Amino acid sequence: MSLLQRILRYDDPNSFGFRLRRRRSAAMRDLIEQCFDETGACRILDVGGELIYWNLFTDEYLHKHRVRVTLLNNSHEYGSARPDNPDRFNVVIGDACQLPFHDHAFDIVHSNSVIEHVGDWKRKLAFARETRRVGRHYYVQMPSISFPLEPHYGVIYFQFLPEPVRVWMLQHFALGRYPRLPDLAEAVRCHEEVRLISRKQFAYLFPDAEIRYEKLFGLVKSLMAIRP
Repeated sequence: MSLLQRILRYDDPNSFGFRLRRRRSAAMRDLIEQCFDETGACRILDVGGELIYWNLFTDEYLHKHRVRVTLLNNSHEYGSARPDNPDRFNVVIGDACQLPFHDHAFDIVHSNSVIEHVGDWKRKLAFARETRRVGRHYYVQMPSISFPLEPHYGVIYFQFLPEPVRVWMLQHFALGRYPRLPDLAEAVRCHEEVRLISRKQFAYLFPDAEIRYEKLFGLVKSLMAIRP
């Protein structure tokens, strides 16, 4: 893990990255409080979510606003174990592009750095459609393609290198969260796992949202689509 990655990591409450994520979560707090004022509770679907993310919110805060979170992932790798607090969190295995819930089943659909992982443009359209269908409100965040540090591989401007160069680098170096992948097919699969999109494309996917920007050192680090 590079020095910059260690600084920006989000699983350590003492890290700069954790503090950045907590600052960014203010928009999510506004949505939670709005929903609580409307209905006296708040049902959240966290698409691609992990329990560690919710450390940004204290137990007291979640209890006060009667928050219940459904964590949806596409495999048991992320959601097979029962969470420690089944009254607050439950786990569902499903496809983010074909959600197994009825219209407006949740007060908020939440997604943090997931849309770049769901696949090609057709699947991104489906992801956005399902997000807008299932939630009365939503909060969708994604890393900015223009930010110098590519967050998945931890290489400056990796996202703008030619595809053959990126695959070659994956074959010869351990990058970010990924080990070195000497096998060509595995390197290509890893390369295709992440598909960052532009601000214009992001806004197109969520036409009824307000697009907000998180900045770091004056540069756009991530984008948020919020339907309040």
